[in-house]
Amino acid sequence: MPFVNPNDIETVILAGGKGERLYPLTKDRAKPAVPFGGMYRIIDFTLSNCVNSGLKRIYVLSQYKSHSLNRHIQRGWLSFFSYPMGEFIYDIPAQQRIGSSWYEGTADAVFQNIYSLQQNMTPFTLILSGDHVYQMNYMDMVQFHVDNEADVTLGVVPMPVETASQFGIVKADRDMNVVGFQEKPKKDPVTMPGNPDCVLVSMGIYVFPTKTLIRKLVEDAKLKTSNHDFGKDIIPKMVKNNKVLAYPFKDIMGKSYWRDIGTLDAYYDANMDLVSVSPECNLYHPHWPVHTVYSPYPPSKMVFAGGQDGKRIGQVLDSIICGGSIVSGGKVERSIISPNVRVNSYAEIEDSILMEDVEIGRHCRIKRTIIDKRVKVPARMTIGYDPEEDSKRFDISPEGIVVVSKNTIFD
Repeated sequence: MPFVNPNDIETVILAGGKGERLYPLTKDRAKPAVPFGGMYRIIDFTLSNCVNSGLKRIYVLSQYKSHSLNRHIQRGWLSFFSYPMGEFIYDIPAQQRIGSSWYEGTADAVFQNIYSLQQNMTPFTLILSGDHVYQMNYMDMVQFHVDNEADVTLGVVPMPVETASQFGIVKADRDMNVVGFQEKPKKDPVTMPGNPDCVLVSMGIYVFPTKTLIRKLVEDAKLKTSNHDFGKDIIPKMVKNNKVLAYPFKDIMGKSYWRDIGTLDAYYDANMDLVSVSPECNLYHPHWPVHTVYSPYPPSKMVFAGGQDGKRIGQVLDSIICGGSIVSGGKVERSIISPNVRVNSYAEIEDSILMEDVEIGRHCRIKRTIIDKRVKVPARMTIGYDPEEDSKRFDISPEGIVVVSKNTIFD
């Protein structure tokens, strides 16, 4: 089969989820707009994959609390696209263009914007989620789809069997034909052949011939009993009547690192992986950069080398520290320090995530804590050491991660 031209593909990114399990990080922003890894937003990984794959005809479908996401796309992403050359990125909020309801499911979100696909009628449509962290060349998957003449191709990745209730589970034969699909099964998930500890998970990545996609969306929209969702309705029906293939995911390093940042604990763990010696997610790959809004912050700085008492030392160990941040006589270990953060003298930060514009007062002790934007923690404050006291003031995840909401004001 001939190689597919990226201009023959339009990409739809579903970015309208509420992200309720990420609350309070999603109190004022959509899940794809939640900061990640110090200087990024979650959606930056999907958008970077698109741009690095040569895919520059993109619709971003948003719905809940979309202002932060829209602003981020305008500030950080418009410059990557040449509109005279037919490239574009359009952020399309839910607008009740068809009917009087907001998006009722993932398939309905695309259906309500079906006119956008019909305008250009490119041969193929790639559908993605905007709230996953991974690095992937999408053109490899599209080529696989074309070479095998599929009606739809699903991106799949192995995951532990105990996570099955969170995902769509795919049953595939040796030739990667999909012969079964379970949407978030509560019990008895189909495990991988020869590996009862793993399931094959749908990544929420779909490649369709555009004509097939439009036909399936129109058929689904007419069914009053449908949830109008790809995982619950469209894909299971196509498994019975169409050629559905599973594409085994490999990232740019030849591995299978993919994370659905669906909970506070999953979010925390994925961030903490970045400060390990050899993180599974490679932010430093020279040929696969992760792009974002580039703000003119000055270089980060650590000051004071002991002072008169020998303890006032600006020190950062096994951590990420972003531009504009100053560690002024404090100590940071195994943490992520976002732009324009200040850690003052004698403060101790361990295993934590400090988002943009956070200030930590003198003698504070912070451990296993996520502190959202613009929080000013007063001097001598202790967070993350006493679960009972922390629960009176902050949200705490099931695994004990403390979350301090954006703009929290301390008494």
